[in-house]
Amino acid sequence: MTKTQIKICGLSTEAAIDAAIDAGADYIGLVHFPKSPRHVSLERAAELRTYAAQRVKTVLLLVNADPKSTGKAIGDVKPDVIQFHGSETPDWLKLVADNSGLEIWKALGVKDKPTLAKSARYVGAADRLLFDAPAKALPGGTGTSFDWSLLADHDHKLDWGLAGGLDPDNVADALNATHAPLVDVSSGVESAPGVKQVDRIAAFCQAVREFDEAG
Repeated sequence: MTKTQIKICGLSTEAAIDAAIDAGADYIGLVHFPKSPRHVSLERAAELRTYAAQRVKTVLLLVNADPKSTGKAIGDVKPDVIQFHGSETPDWLKLVADNSGLEIWKALGVKDKPTLAKSARYVGAADRLLFDAPAKALPGGTGTSFDWSLLADHDHKLDWGLAGGLDPDNVADALNATHAPLVDVSSGVESAPGVKQVDRIAAFCQAVREFDEAG
C-alpha cells in the first residue's frame, strides 16, 4: 500500500497539533505572514515547533520575506522545512537551502498547462513543489481548488504535493484524479478562518487512509 503523506497547515494551537498528530499527519504547517488569518508570530511559532518536536515534522510558511526576516525566522523557529508561498525565485530558494541546510518547498498556483511547464525551473532549487489554486487576495488558504485534470499526465521533475480547496469530502476524488504523493489542507479543516476543527482534521486524514487502503 502506498502511503499518501498528509500536511495540516495553518495551525496555531497545541490542541490542533495534537489533533493532527493523533490523526496521523506527517507534517504540520505554521504560517508566518501577517496578512493571513492563520498568522503566528515567530515567538509563538517557536513554541509550537518545540511542542511538536520529535512527533511530527514542522513546516514554516513564509511569503516574499526579505533575507533578514527569512534568516531570523529560520533561526527562531528552527523548522524542519521552509515553504515559500510567494513569488520567490529559484535562485533565492537555492540561497536559502545552501545557507540553512533545510528542506525547501515552493508553492505554485496552477492556472494552466504552461504554468506547470514553468515549474521545471525549480529543479535543483526546491525539494518539493506544492501545486495550489492561483493566489487571490491571499496566497493560499482560500478554500478554492484548481482543475486537477491538469496534473493527470504531467511529467513531474520534483517531489510534489497537492493543495488548494481540499477537504474531507473531496480529498479522495483529488487523489483519484492526481495520485498526489502528498496532500496539504488548511481551510478545509476549519470552522472559521484560522480555527481548526479536531473532528475535521481526523475526517480528512481518515479519508486519505481509506483511499490508500482501497488502492
